[in-house]
Amino acid sequence: MKIASLLAATALSFPLFPGVAAARSDTPQAVFFANLGELCGRRFEGRVVSTDAADADFADKRLVMHVRDCSADEIRIPFAVGQDRSRTWVVSRHEARLRLKHDHRHEDGTTDVLHWYGGETENAGTAERQAFPVDAESIALFNANNASVSTTNIWAMEVHPDRVFAYELRRANRHFRVEFDLTRPVAD
Repeated sequence: MKIASLLAATALSFPLFPGVAAARSDTPQAVFFANLGELCGRRFEGRVVSTDAADADFADKRLVMHVRDCSADEIRIPFAVGQDRSRTWVVSRHEARLRLKHDHRHEDGTTDVLHWYGGETENAGTAERQAFPVDAESIALFNANNASVSTTNIWAMEVHPDRVFAYELRRANRHFRVEFDLTRPVAD
């Protein structure tokens, strides 16, 4: 059984939280999550496609995402920038929404001061694209750690099956986007 079918069947069969109705498998968010789950176990190489000068450090390094640790409720995607493996994107189902969090850790595994920030979808989005405006918890974290420029962040992810996966960050005067070629999985 394909992962998308399994995730969709699970979404119809089991509520995510007690008292909360199970997610419908035909919503744009359910299709997006299922399409992301279809990538589970595979790695893909990417490249920065935005032109912001702040992205220069990323543009000249090998970028690899590894879709792994997939369940009916959560998908973890480590994102390596060269030898730096400190970043993991975590997409999860939360009540009737999707949530994106950023798991940032130091080389020894301890959490970075800017850890577990992100947001939740505010609308259905599309089966190909979901946007995650910054949440209140993350705003407080950014303000407390001299990163108030990030308090208006909107992250987005796109899954175009068999073509491209994209991760994006937008805010005033800032646009970062990296795209991964889904037609060419990589070994490591």
